[in-house]
Amino acid sequence: MALGVDLDVNKVKAINAGRSYILDIKEEEVRPLVKKGFLKATDDYSKLRDVDAIIICVPTPLRKTKDPDMSFIVSAAEAIAKNLRKGQVIVLESTTYPGTTEEVILPILEKTGLKVGRDFNLGFSPERIDPGNPTYMTHNIPKVVSGQTKACVDNIKLLYSQIIGKIIPASSVKVAEMVKLLENTFRAVNIGLVNEMALMCDDLKIDVWEVIEVAKSKPFGFMPFYPGPGLGGHCIPIDPLYLAWKARVYGFEARFIDLASQINSDMPDYVADRTARALNRSGKAVNGSKILIIGIAYKRDVTDTRESPAFEVFHKLKERGAGISYHDPFVPTIKLNGQVLKSVKLTAAALKDKDCVLILTDHSNIDYQFIVENSKFIFDTRNALRHIYTNRDKIERL
Repeated sequence: MALGVDLDVNKVKAINAGRSYILDIKEEEVRPLVKKGFLKATDDYSKLRDVDAIIICVPTPLRKTKDPDMSFIVSAAEAIAKNLRKGQVIVLESTTYPGTTEEVILPILEKTGLKVGRDFNLGFSPERIDPGNPTYMTHNIPKVVSGQTKACVDNIKLLYSQIIGKIIPASSVKVAEMVKLLENTFRAVNIGLVNEMALMCDDLKIDVWEVIEVAKSKPFGFMPFYPGPGLGGHCIPIDPLYLAWKARVYGFEARFIDLASQINSDMPDYVADRTARALNRSGKAVNGSKILIIGIAYKRDVTDTRESPAFEVFHKLKERGAGISYHDPFVPTIKLNGQVLKSVKLTAAALKDKDCVLILTDHSNIDYQFIVENSKFIFDTRNALRHIYTNRDKIERL
């Protein structure tokens, strides 16, 4: 039996009613598990005494000072410690800096008098899910595991091998923690590189999307990354900064990370500026213009808006006096500056009324041909209109 523990009562109620609040998991998968008693949820941490394995999947945000916020991990570890018993397996999956498992969680658990490797098992296994990816899911993504002792590694391997095809043990917990940061830093730095390339190509009047398309024909030594309005999600914009913070503790300056973070963080400003320039060319000022944003979620075909650059673009254009509305089939409402806004219907009248349609997220279930046919001007930051060859004169791409 799997037990989910969460302080969000609405999530607990949803699971116990057989409803899924995660887009990638269908209710048809959840309902029979709940009905047969294989899955249930609770907000009662004392129930942890009844389970054999505990997987910690709590948020690891940054403070405003860009230092790691360990409060969720500490709270989870303290709750586990109160209910820890011999023989249990505890695995941290939350992305964090190297040393967290050993320096933060282990001391809290050993305050109980129980000893790691003898009385309980402790390790780290990075979460590697790609939301919205229909090909690679939990069962077929290789699982990196680690443990504080050999016994811990063996038990954690046994745990995950029940549901995942390939298990890859790391030599230490710190290595496993660093693996996740390398994976996400690799993406952040390469996205920063291609975003900077997009800025250069704009000045040089070169189509950056064609450059990438032709470059990826090389069968070795090149991997395509694509520009966009900025980085979003709970991992890519944040995880590299965890690594940069840890490096600074040891007196090391993570220059690639800092530069990529700066470039990616500046992209919403750049998108707002490009939108203003485009409107000016058609004799319109941003102040008083009506702009429709397509896509608020941080990436295609997901409901997640965490760290979405769309909010920053929204705010920048609003500051300049533009009237902003949005359409996102995955995000029916958003809260911005204390105000609740609803996704507008994508009608011909709504499109024709706008001075600019700004594509920030390229959801696959949007009729882009319809947008092109009914809009005055479109700024496409995701190359969503690459297969549309009519009315190209009113389309501008990043």
